[in-house]
Amino acid sequence: MKPFLLGKKNLDIPPLRAPHVHSPVSATGLVRPAPSLAAEPNVEVVKQGDKVVRIVVTCPCGERIEVECLYPAGS
Repeated sequence: MKPFLLGKKNLDIPPLRAPHVHSPVSATGLVRPAPSLAAEPNVEVVKQGDKVVRIVVTCPCGERIEVECLYPAGS
């Protein structure tokens, strides 16, 4: 099996950079510290018996994503 990218053209553009994080200003005019880019997300796994039924990922910024794991009937 040949690799998917074999023979594909490369773009002559600079590589991606990490976004610049601005320190938000609160209503009182004080600068709030930006979330740390070094912080890692928290990953929780919810199980029922031996099956994973949900994966919960909480970002250091506070955003929370839940992934439901569905299995075919009888498995």
